[in-house]
Amino acid sequence: MIAASGRGFWRFWIFAFLAGWIAIAVAACNPQDFKTQAAQTTQIVARMGSGPKTFNYAMNDSSPNIFGYTYTGLIDTTGAGVLEPGLAESWKISDDKLKFVFTLRDGLKWSDGQPLTADDVIFTFKNIYFNPKIPTNVRSVFAIGESRALPVVKKVSDRQVEFTLPEPFSPFLRSIAQSAILPAHALRSAVVENDPKGNPKFISTWGTGTNPNEIVVNGPYRIAAYNPNQRIVYERNPYYWRKDEQGRQLPYIERVVSQIVESSDTALIQFRSGSLDVLDIGPTSFQLLKAGDKRGNFTIYNGGTSAGTSFIAFNLNQGKRNGKPLLNPIKSRWFNTVEFRQAVAYGINRSAMINNIYRGLAEPQDSPVATQSPYYLSPQQGLKAYDYNPQKAKELLKSAGFKYNAQGQLLDSGGNRVRFTINGNSGSRTVEALLSQIKGDLSKIGIQVDAQIIDFGTLVEKITNSLDFDCVFLGFGNDVEPNSVANLWQPDGESHLFNQKPLTGELQGRVVADWEAEIGSIFTQAAREYDETKRKALYVKMQQIAQEKLPLIHLVNSLTFSAVRNTVKGVELSPLSYEQTMWNVAKMQVIEDK
Repeated sequence: MIAASGRGFWRFWIFAFLAGWIAIAVAACNPQDFKTQAAQTTQIVARMGSGPKTFNYAMNDSSPNIFGYTYTGLIDTTGAGVLEPGLAESWKISDDKLKFVFTLRDGLKWSDGQPLTADDVIFTFKNIYFNPKIPTNVRSVFAIGESRALPVVKKVSDRQVEFTLPEPFSPFLRSIAQSAILPAHALRSAVVENDPKGNPKFISTWGTGTNPNEIVVNGPYRIAAYNPNQRIVYERNPYYWRKDEQGRQLPYIERVVSQIVESSDTALIQFRSGSLDVLDIGPTSFQLLKAGDKRGNFTIYNGGTSAGTSFIAFNLNQGKRNGKPLLNPIKSRWFNTVEFRQAVAYGINRSAMINNIYRGLAEPQDSPVATQSPYYLSPQQGLKAYDYNPQKAKELLKSAGFKYNAQGQLLDSGGNRVRFTINGNSGSRTVEALLSQIKGDLSKIGIQVDAQIIDFGTLVEKITNSLDFDCVFLGFGNDVEPNSVANLWQPDGESHLFNQKPLTGELQGRVVADWEAEIGSIFTQAAREYDETKRKALYVKMQQIAQEKLPLIHLVNSLTFSAVRNTVKGVELSPLSYEQTMWNVAKMQVIEDK
């Protein structure tokens, strides 16, 4: 249902993955108070880990957000990652794979009752997503091939739109599925008019201070009210197009409350007290809740392994800014030595992480491709894995010119003590525990690690703009289509965090390694290829290079769980969505608790 909006652009799942761990403050009110006020209305109350940053889909770059409830696109995606018709009832592809014609459903309307037509699709892509004056990250998803050319979009009729591609691009339909359609009648003036600085007013339009009544949507819900740091209330969109098999209009549930609860501990308390109906949980909370599921009249659903990845990444950027190296050249030499990165991988005890931190409810992670993907390569199929082996780690370090002093401390060939800082986001006991273990594990191979917990915003600034970091612990979302994370792997990608180009300013002397360029080339080739056997061979090669060169040292893959009241029916947990449970909200129902 919400591939276009809820799942959003997976490269931004850096934020989505971490959002569930942010615990900065406790919600200031009890959602049960609100729940009882609407006793005669079918509703569901779910946790939102932090407040939204914007109500403007095109300007959003983080999760959690509102868009899984409020917008959809031409194509939808099921919880299993299967494409299905959305606003478009059908589409046709030319024999040369360069033209895609989408036919909209008849009678589509926006939440304010205005018609939704091909003009809205043209406006969305041509005037917003492909507009160079609007800094939306959506545009990069459609930058095709080495030329990074964009498709040409034109209106065929009121219900038909044609996209012409510069070259074959096999992930195109999934890119379309990740792109919400926006209302031309409500936003055109903001695109055309400029602010005093000469920028389109659209950039600052529909911020979180906007009256919710002004936000025009096409998803199953529209915003009824927003109380910052407390909750977002959604009400059923009376013009939502989807119907069930009996012809009844969806969604079934009249109201959804996203209760903003930044503390996972507080959220757990609220769920136990009955204030929350749905709570996506991790292994620790699973252990705490499982024993009381029958007494509390709830069910814990297991969605299997997460589609996302967790890893540590060293700063491999050798560039300079204003003549000054971004990174201490001594550290840069360590980090850019592949044997050093491999030694660190062998030096981390992932089995201990799984048993001690994840309570056994996780699996080792080796591939950057989601386990649910048909392109996934497992260690059993030949992918290189780094099982805990501190002795092998030491041997690799010595072969690369490092040495040990009498105290067992690791020194480089110049006699410098090997010591670096690893950053993680604040507010999560899980992150703190992971960093603490990494610090202890690497001390056993002579490396001193300084674990530094910083707030989320500062962490994002470090990896995207200032580029001032040694090593970071992060998570990244994923999809069944590996191209969904092309921006992480393409050397010029906006999320190429281990050798990032800055958001602002210029770098001198940035070096792209041969293997790094090869991975980028593989993504370009795979995007051109429609033969599934050839595509898999390309992605297999990409995974093998990534695991050999280790720009990302993957850690563990947690199982996904959600605790849901037994009064809620139609639950379909999806690890492919950051929403896990609420991706299917349009088909969920609430029954009386008897």
